[in-house]
Amino acid sequence: MTRLFTSYRLGGLTLPNRTVMAPMTRVRAADGGLATPSMAAYYAQRATAGLIVSEGVQPSLIGQSNPGTPGLHTDEQAEAWRPVTDAVHTNGGRIFAQIMHGGRVSHPDTTGLQPVGPSAVPAVGNVFTPTGPQPAPVPRALDTAEVPEHARSYADAARRAVEAGFDGVELHGANGYLISQFLSSNANLRTDRYGGPIAHRIRFAVEAVAATVEAIGGERTGIRLSPGGTFWGVEETEVRDLYTALLTELAPLGLAYVHLEATAGQDTLLALRRAWPGTLVMNPVLPMGAKQTGRDDAEHWLGLGADLISFGRAFLANPDLVERLRSGHPLAPVDETTYFQGGDSGYLTYPAHQYAA
Repeated sequence: MTRLFTSYRLGGLTLPNRTVMAPMTRVRAADGGLATPSMAAYYAQRATAGLIVSEGVQPSLIGQSNPGTPGLHTDEQAEAWRPVTDAVHTNGGRIFAQIMHGGRVSHPDTTGLQPVGPSAVPAVGNVFTPTGPQPAPVPRALDTAEVPEHARSYADAARRAVEAGFDGVELHGANGYLISQFLSSNANLRTDRYGGPIAHRIRFAVEAVAATVEAIGGERTGIRLSPGGTFWGVEETEVRDLYTALLTELAPLGLAYVHLEATAGQDTLLALRRAWPGTLVMNPVLPMGAKQTGRDDAEHWLGLGADLISFGRAFLANPDLVERLRSGHPLAPVDETTYFQGGDSGYLTYPAHQYAA
């Protein structure tokens, strides 16, 4: 049998298979960033995944990127997540919360606050707001003394996540959001201890992870990274050296995993696999509209040394993805028009395949 369907020990958890549901923003939260009964049903439908990673959850109001996303920075938000984690656990699943600080990828119309970032450099493109897409605003550059507060916000949210029943958290260090902005060579133009050479640009990521490990333990903490990715206009120089240095600093912290997007060349990703001594989750990245990631992609990366494989769109449209992959049944197509429209259509309406007894 393929390794994809074998069990795996992840920190204090035993995963029944090596599939991970990747984090996917769905903007279905209620006012105030509260999780909803529909969100509980959505994640519970997909509890046969070895591990679920939730959509991005903001650790502070200023860290909110999009309208309609959930938070973990108030007691009310944490309480609203409890039915979600209970539903997943009742269905036999395991779930980590992805902690996502948007940094400069935000808008005052969404939060009432000017976004912040490592430097006063706007993101490239339009950001979502309650009244529709608008050009990304110029963020306020964080003062040196403020930076640790934003690093600690990940840890504060992680504490609330564990209180809400999550099995752990994943820090969103990818896709052009705050951690990624600090790693970047064009979003981060700082000349203090958080900018310039590689050792300084990785500092924010290391401090955020270290604070989270101190708060909830390394075996409950992961991080997602997109080496060389250009989301929201970020650029990175010396990609292999940058991420090798970051992984070297993170290795002693005893993390549950590192979650890599396949946004760099395979040679670079293999070098990072060699640099990381712990569990590696690999997320094959395909262009929008391309055939959904399936078993062949998973086998490819498992053969190259990944321990777990994350699936995004395939899990969205196939709540029973694990069984479909196991049986070879075709994957249902995803309706991209329902990604962010709200409501249960295109959210709870994808059926599981009816398998013969």
